[in-house]
Amino acid sequence: MAVYKQKESKFWWYKFTWNGERVRASTKQTNKRVAEQMEAACKTALAKGEVGIIEKQPAPTLKQFSERFMEAVSVRCAEKPRTIEFYREKLTRLLEFPALATAALDAIDEALIEKYVLERRKQVAPATVNRQLATLRRALRLAHEWKVIDRLPKIRLLQGERTREFVLSREQEPVYLNAAPQPLKDLALLMLDTGLRDGEALALRWPDVHMQPAPTAKFGYLQVQKGKSVRARRTVSLTARVQTMLAARPEKSSSEFVFPGRSGKPMLVTSLDHLHAKVRESLKMPADFVVHSLRHTMLTRLGMLGVDAFTIMKIAGHSSITISQRYVHPSPESVERAFEKLEVSNQLPPRIGVGIELGIGGKNAVRQNRRKILK
Repeated sequence: MAVYKQKESKFWWYKFTWNGERVRASTKQTNKRVAEQMEAACKTALAKGEVGIIEKQPAPTLKQFSERFMEAVSVRCAEKPRTIEFYREKLTRLLEFPALATAALDAIDEALIEKYVLERRKQVAPATVNRQLATLRRALRLAHEWKVIDRLPKIRLLQGERTREFVLSREQEPVYLNAAPQPLKDLALLMLDTGLRDGEALALRWPDVHMQPAPTAKFGYLQVQKGKSVRARRTVSLTARVQTMLAARPEKSSSEFVFPGRSGKPMLVTSLDHLHAKVRESLKMPADFVVHSLRHTMLTRLGMLGVDAFTIMKIAGHSSITISQRYVHPSPESVERAFEKLEVSNQLPPRIGVGIELGIGGKNAVRQNRRKILK
């Protein structure tokens, strides 16, 4: 052991060589015996490290880790302030439960999570609890990625979550639009005919609106530059009534946004929700009728018209085909037509059937046979 004091210093230092490298540090101790113990502890830690034994640092509590989590969310979702606010609000609710807030991350197990669920369920609906659990799951996943914890507890969401499936009927649509003030009326029409999310509609810029059709196209179009999912960036055609509406809107030189707020920046989603709620209440429409219902209505109408799930996925900017599939409900007539085509195919002469399946007999023959089947 070799500890020493520097000139005009009351603290003991230690200095030694380890594997050819010089190790020197202050113990910040005035007691020589304690300083020698700290030197020995440093050598022990270095020896353990050489054989792969690394002393594990104590895991932070959820409250301590929450700051680091929100910093990561703020960076990853810098262009999505609503997402940042969502996680901040849900994290606040999680920390209101003392047993969870003061628990070390590696002590958060299924039993503790279940206690939280039972307590919160007394106060709020399953959907609210599930959003909070989703936030906790993401926080723990990041902690696992950063090697703060070694194990991820299983977090099961509650059953019985009520989903909003309100669809605006064709009879209700003109009543709602006539009662809606501007700019809600124009925004509602845009969402009903394009399926844009509310945030995408509010963020729409004039440079992204193209009244003239692209080559070989029939309709004008608009471009969604960014949105909720990785597939949100897309091109959406304009119906005649949406094109008429956009042409009538004042294109202000002070703002590049189609629906600017008072500051010239996009109108806030909360302001749009407030306008919609007032109209809904005045018309005594169901509480399930939220602004998002306008997008849901458009996609439901596409499904009823027989549009396939992959096309709906592209129009809506869904991140998964699974989401789009719920809008597709084949009618009994369409199922019957499918079997009619199969029956016609079964009754074709073998050569024609083989030609269609294997692509033999020339391209023209295959095309002619396919036309016969599809008629």
